[in-house]
Amino acid sequence: MKRVIVGLSGGVDSSVAAYLLKEQGYEVIGLFMKNWHDDSVTISNECPWLDDSNDAMLVADKLGIPFQTVDLSEQYKERIVDYMFKEYKNGRTPNPDVLCNREIKFDVFMKIAIELGADYVATGHYCRKGVISKNGKDIYQLLAGVDPNKDQSYFLCQLSQHQLSRSLFPIGELTKPEVREIASKIDLVTAEKKDSQGLCFIGKVKLPDFLQQQLKPKEGQIVEIFKENVIYKRSHPDFNNLEDRLEFLSRKKEYHLEDGKVIGKHQGAHYFTKGQRKGLAVGGHVEPLFVIETDVKSNIIYTGEGKEHPGLYKSALFVKNEELHWIREDLKLSTDDTMKVMARIRYRQPLQKATLFKVDSGLYVEFDNPQSAITEGQFVAWYLKDELVGSGVIS
Repeated sequence: MKRVIVGLSGGVDSSVAAYLLKEQGYEVIGLFMKNWHDDSVTISNECPWLDDSNDAMLVADKLGIPFQTVDLSEQYKERIVDYMFKEYKNGRTPNPDVLCNREIKFDVFMKIAIELGADYVATGHYCRKGVISKNGKDIYQLLAGVDPNKDQSYFLCQLSQHQLSRSLFPIGELTKPEVREIASKIDLVTAEKKDSQGLCFIGKVKLPDFLQQQLKPKEGQIVEIFKENVIYKRSHPDFNNLEDRLEFLSRKKEYHLEDGKVIGKHQGAHYFTKGQRKGLAVGGHVEPLFVIETDVKSNIIYTGEGKEHPGLYKSALFVKNEELHWIREDLKLSTDDTMKVMARIRYRQPLQKATLFKVDSGLYVEFDNPQSAITEGQFVAWYLKDELVGSGVIS
């Protein structure tokens, strides 16, 4: 009987995952991760992890499986929270959910589980695992979940072969309504519980409130760049080679105060991210205003009116070698190699046709159609059919 340790989060997905594994004959143990109790950075007046921990305990009790809590708050602060503050301060927008999976659930947590004699770690993610044999060796695949509305493969885009080999995703073949139905049928306390929002495994938190505790407010200007601006009319230079063209297409647009009109004030450029439309509090426009660029050094936010504003769109992005990750190491590109893929730059974005170009210093991803709000610090993930094969941090 193989032993599986389930990361019980107190939500319906992990509860049903634990139930299914028990039905399949595994020895199942529930483990709740406590990721936060640092009073110097309060997250909200409510204490969501306590409620979640109680729900996880009730589920374990109902399923008749052992349950315990592990405190990972020290590692979480070091690997996720400090990293987030640093990235925001530098004007990049990190993805805490992807990091939390790579650094906490499938690293720190997995090591603890293996020390407790687990053969596998299981989570309530909507994705699937495949295995193929190549040259007599098992290769693990990360496949999209069956429910197109809930596929969470993107959040696991940084997993390694080793991590996948020890992982199980019991609900990947189900849709969310089917998961809720199973939970109701066996009368789990989490059956009707809402999906958690906010930071992974911390619970309800508004990011700006969280960031304000370390990144102090600093008044700056909001500048509007008009879509008729000459910046967007410039013709492309002649390129000597493909790499020059891709470098040009993926380049960050440089704006200056004199390129636009000052239309308001903000409390800190580091609280804003490209593509954001909420929180600008500037009226008098027919269409919504979007952030098209932030400059944390000068503390200026550049905005444009309407979701078709040319400042929002780019057709290529770059990933540095040190931030490039292949789940399928056997498919890794060498310099000058190319690959046709489907890619996404954020969770829930429909997959987009793209081509990968490997160069000495990293990898370019060029999309068939320009993409809105390609954001530094976020992850791009690429797929072959329904298999996620690699990813990287947008630089």
